[in-house]
Amino acid sequence: MKAAQDRQKSYADKRRRPIQFEVGDMVMLKVSPWKEILRFGKKGKLSPRFVGPFKILECIGKQAYHLELPEELSCIHDILHVSYLRKCLGKHVEIIPSVEVKLDKRLRYIEEPEAILNERTVNLQNKIVDLVLVKWKHHRGPNWTWENKDEMKAKYPELFE
Repeated sequence: MKAAQDRQKSYADKRRRPIQFEVGDMVMLKVSPWKEILRFGKKGKLSPRFVGPFKILECIGKQAYHLELPEELSCIHDILHVSYLRKCLGKHVEIIPSVEVKLDKRLRYIEEPEAILNERTVNLQNKIVDLVLVKWKHHRGPNWTWENKDEMKAKYPELFE
């Protein structure tokens, strides 16, 4: 058992790379979607994963960093573990502004529908299902999905007016 553990540890140690940032680096903040709707078992493939960029003000040990967060993110503590950060590479073309994404204290956001684009009826083996094409906010790429009409009507009645 000990030999197997040592073999696994040496394998992991060779491939592990420590993530370190310097004061003044620009980093992206990892967020996770908190959906009220599960889209037929898919959990937010197109959801934004990072917001930012934010500037590092101070290094606190090897694992924590003090970030310069905007006023919209005042509900989040500004000292974050390195696992929540990614180095900001390249140009800031596809960056989602933190103003549009409302985050809670656990760095989660709720995806919101923007509009209903189309409707259709699908005949399954033994039932008929009404679907609506919903346009979602905060997506990169195609930002629409087919959702169950009854569920959408119950959760978002303002879209059907």
